[in-house]
Amino acid sequence: MKMKFETKRLILRPWRIEDAPALYKYASDPKVGPIAGWPVHTSIENSREVIRDVFSIEGIYAIVLKGQEEPVGCIGILIGEASDFGIGPDEGEIAYWIGVPYWGKGLVPEAIRELMRYCFEDLGLKTLWCGYFEENKKSLRAQEKCGFEYYHTNHDKYWPLMGDVRTEIITRITKDKWVNNISSYE
Repeated sequence: MKMKFETKRLILRPWRIEDAPALYKYASDPKVGPIAGWPVHTSIENSREVIRDVFSIEGIYAIVLKGQEEPVGCIGILIGEASDFGIGPDEGEIAYWIGVPYWGKGLVPEAIRELMRYCFEDLGLKTLWCGYFEENKKSLRAQEKCGFEYYHTNHDKYWPLMGDVRTEIITRITKDKWVNNISSYE
């Protein structure tokens, strides 16, 4: 997988252990993690552990504003069995979050579009998937802006990271749809 991406406003790069204070700054906000399905970070050390154990996986990137070093969010591509969606080896799942001060600025769709381009053009994937929890309308909007369409709903899904039951909505976009509509997503 590619190690770094650049868009008009963003750099997507691997996470570094020294990113832990910035991660904690955004991931300790209760408006961020729980709606995305993960617990609030409790300390910089907790954020360090997440970088070591989760964000070090291939295909997971820090979202960094150009001209800055501090990550403000995270985006990743999980291909085939790396996803828990039960998808094939020529399919991927895109997952993401961004800190509250950056909500509503179009940064997540910008990052998603770059990963879509990479997945469809460079990796040759056939379908990309996204998911969001029912109450996370901002995540739905980011997916819609990138051309993802409703596929199905998982009702009463137990979510172990939060120890609760949720409604998860799954969206997808095929390579053909992306190719035929690429100009409308930019």
